[in-house]
Amino acid sequence: MPEQLQSIVANLRSFGPRRLAMLGGIAALVLAIVGVASIYLNRPAYETLYVGLERSDVNQIGMVLGEAGIGFDVASDGTTVLVPAGNTAQARMLLAEKGLPTSANAGYELFDNVGSLGLTSFMQQVTRVRALEGEIARTIQSITGIKAARVHIVMSERANFRRDEQKPSASVVIRASSVDADKSAMSIRHLVAAAVPGLDAERVTVLDSSGNLLAAGDDPNNSSAARSIGVERTVETQIEDNIRRALTAYLGPDNFRASVKADVNTDSRQTEETIFDPESRVERSVQVVRANEDSNQRQSSTPATVEQNLPDAEAGAATDGPQSSSKSDRKEEITNYEMNSKRIATVSNGYSVTKMSIAVVVNQQRLAAILGKDATPEAIAARVADIQKMVTSATGFDEKRGDLINVSAVEFIDGLDGEVVASPGVLDSVGQHAGTLINAAAFIVVVFLVAFFGLRPMAAALSRPAEAPAFAGPSFEEMQRSLPTPEGMASFEEEEPAALADQRPHAMDDLRNKLRPAPQDRLARMVDINEERTALILRKWAGQEVAA
Repeated sequence: MPEQLQSIVANLRSFGPRRLAMLGGIAALVLAIVGVASIYLNRPAYETLYVGLERSDVNQIGMVLGEAGIGFDVASDGTTVLVPAGNTAQARMLLAEKGLPTSANAGYELFDNVGSLGLTSFMQQVTRVRALEGEIARTIQSITGIKAARVHIVMSERANFRRDEQKPSASVVIRASSVDADKSAMSIRHLVAAAVPGLDAERVTVLDSSGNLLAAGDDPNNSSAARSIGVERTVETQIEDNIRRALTAYLGPDNFRASVKADVNTDSRQTEETIFDPESRVERSVQVVRANEDSNQRQSSTPATVEQNLPDAEAGAATDGPQSSSKSDRKEEITNYEMNSKRIATVSNGYSVTKMSIAVVVNQQRLAAILGKDATPEAIAARVADIQKMVTSATGFDEKRGDLINVSAVEFIDGLDGEVVASPGVLDSVGQHAGTLINAAAFIVVVFLVAFFGLRPMAAALSRPAEAPAFAGPSFEEMQRSLPTPEGMASFEEEEPAALADQRPHAMDDLRNKLRPAPQDRLARMVDINEERTALILRKWAGQEVAA
């Protein structure tokens, strides 16, 4: 074994088992950290290949990319496939050759693979319905928050022996967050109803992927309660706009707040009214009846005698009885008149405001700034009264109807006016460059760990016995001072044993003494470094010897 290696081994043995174990553990830890950091830092960056995929498509894409030797990764949601940066175009071309991804929501592309030869009308109708379902599903998926959608449509059928025609219906299943699903259910119903001929929105059912019913049956927006609430909001918004237009020019948009509560009656009313005008009349018909009567009556009487009871007796002469005669004339005239009349039928589906409450809050500091030096409490109260009159005129205030109005001047809190649009903060910027920052931080941590836990303890442990570095080579000045002089050459042999006897036996000192070259070797090294200076030194020594 070379002498230098023996010195190093002896030096390491002098450290003791405890120090050697510590150095070995530190070295192993540093190597492990460097290895893990190098693997992490050398990992390639990934780019998005496809998003919103089905599980079957993700599995097939993974198999194809694995066979082609292209690395890939799947996001935590299970619907996004990532590939290393720079391989996106190659991966998409490869998947396009394999016909991937195969979306279950096929649209009008179905007609590309349908031949005209042997195609029946039933097959055409089925293909048309499938294509329509796929196109509607694609449109629904484009809505924000909707990740997947599936549409089923039942079209109307016309049969020869069916009296009533079947109406179309549809059902939609979506996968989205709960908030987005509830907000989009009604919009999806109207979208599907508008895309299918003859389909009403009430016949469209919307469910989520968990089986919860989101919308079905009658449209709640057409109910009387929803209509009343909508009318109230419209009236309140209109009145608030009137107040805003009246006060903005005087107080400014941020120096007042108005709130309106309106009670609206939206009941449907039907009124029928008939009006007769007695002053205006027109003959409609005239009926005249005339009757003349003339009657005469005469009566004769025969006297009752015994002769009337005898047989074969002749009747006696009759005698005249009482006589009567009558004569009458009757004329009847009937005239029918038509009176002028008016019939009014009114049907109202509008609304009427039954009561209104208005509250306006004005910034007191703004009123004080407007009044200037005259801003006394009485002046501010007078100005508030003027503002109340202005609001009363702008809103159509009616005291007989029971309306209420209140205008107050208060101090506003700064920083709470309007909607503040949050600008991108530090956290957003950090999130955008998170990958770069993590890589830089990992590199800095690795360098720090290597320097602090590896090199620093090792250097401290090795340099603790002696102040000077163990393996540091002598400089040119040290070599020049270490060369023997004519006076020192005579006493070198006598002083060297004494100096060696005074030194403490230590491994580092032995190693340094062993590594120290001989004077001849140091002289040869000086000649190699600088020949001219070495020649001057030798001439000086020779001159000193001649003089002596």
